[in-house]
Amino acid sequence: MRFLMTADSALTDAIITTTEKEIGVLEKYLEESLPKLLDFAIDVILAALVLIIGGKIIKWIVGIIRKSMERANAEQGVVTFVGSLCKYALYFVLVLMILSNFGITASSVIAVLGSAGLTVGLALQGSLSNFAGGVLILLLKPFVVGDYIIENADKQEGTVSEITIFYTKLLTVDNKAIMIPNGTLSNTSIVNVTAMQKRRLDLRFGVAYESDIQLVKEILTRVALGDEAVLKNEDANVFVSELKDSCIEMGARCWVKTEDYWTAKWRITENIKTEFDKAGVNIPFPQMEITMKK
Repeated sequence: MRFLMTADSALTDAIITTTEKEIGVLEKYLEESLPKLLDFAIDVILAALVLIIGGKIIKWIVGIIRKSMERANAEQGVVTFVGSLCKYALYFVLVLMILSNFGITASSVIAVLGSAGLTVGLALQGSLSNFAGGVLILLLKPFVVGDYIIENADKQEGTVSEITIFYTKLLTVDNKAIMIPNGTLSNTSIVNVTAMQKRRLDLRFGVAYESDIQLVKEILTRVALGDEAVLKNEDANVFVSELKDSCIEMGARCWVKTEDYWTAKWRITENIKTEFDKAGVNIPFPQMEITMKK
């Protein structure tokens, strides 16, 4: 019995000694690590504050640049592009400042980017292409903010509302936003609908073969060429365009201001149909006559 009690006492002492050693190791680890953890937490908090404050400062600087360029009557597309470029450049500098707070120098970042240049270049190939496309658009000016364009690659169209560093924003007639990469716009054909101040209005109407051609031409001349939106100092004419299977195609050509194009087209088309009805001019539908022989 005395032997068993002595063994239990020795085991208990060993457990207590082991526990005390483990607690001592844990205390030593905490004493060594806690200051480092606190320093890291402080660095993270400072980095967050720098990011928040720096973001507000960058927004303020970009706003000053935009207002200065607008006061200098710079083109809106250039203002947007330069503003985007300055924004990204300043954020890059801000990130370098935050990394330097963690002991990572700008030279180290540049060295890493340089050593991984091929990989980075391949990864950013599309972005670099869009950036170069944006520069070409601003230099060559195939369109500017406010123009209505048609992009022939995917047949997307709309009014240019913004030209950023990587994308051009179009607004459609039903107020949908389309973001097209600048690289796509610089490598495909574009129709700039509103580049010129005037547009030619081409109208076509089919009338029956029994119609009085002179009467039809008189109606077209009076209604189409006499419309208020038609530019009177530009060439205009009325003509027989083509003899088709089911009708005589009559045509009228005149010039209108670009901003009046669609309203003039719709109004003139409606007025001509009304005058044709009053004069008894028939607009036939496609038809075919079949003769049966026994």
